[in-house]
Amino acid sequence: MGPLLSMLPTILKTGASVFANRQKAKILMSDAELLHAQKMATGEVEYQAQIRQSNDQGYKDEFVLILVSAPVLLLIWSVFSGDPDIQMKLDLFFEKFGSLPFWYQSIFIGVVASIYGLKTADIMKKK
Repeated sequence: MGPLLSMLPTILKTGASVFANRQKAKILMSDAELLHAQKMATGEVEYQAQIRQSNDQGYKDEFVLILVSAPVLLLIWSVFSGDPDIQMKLDLFFEKFGSLPFWYQSIFIGVVASIYGLKTADIMKKK
């Protein structure tokens, strides 16, 4: 028991040091969050990181990803399978989607963009 008791002060110092470091890290993280919030409030930093952090990673992201990827997957299938019917149906889909009212297209694009933290205005400008 003698060697263990002689190591006790070193163990306590190490534990105290680890605890102090964790407390410092918490304070630094808190300061960083405060600074980031101040920059967001003044417009220096965009809200994208905050939006991504606040979005729960639920099933809606996967659903939208499947929805957006489906036409590309069908296009790949039509090219490699040699099935021209799929390509014609895909062309018809985009023709019909393109004939939807602009406000609906904007809402759809806005929903997809907000889920993935994209700027809707930049996407809509390219149209």
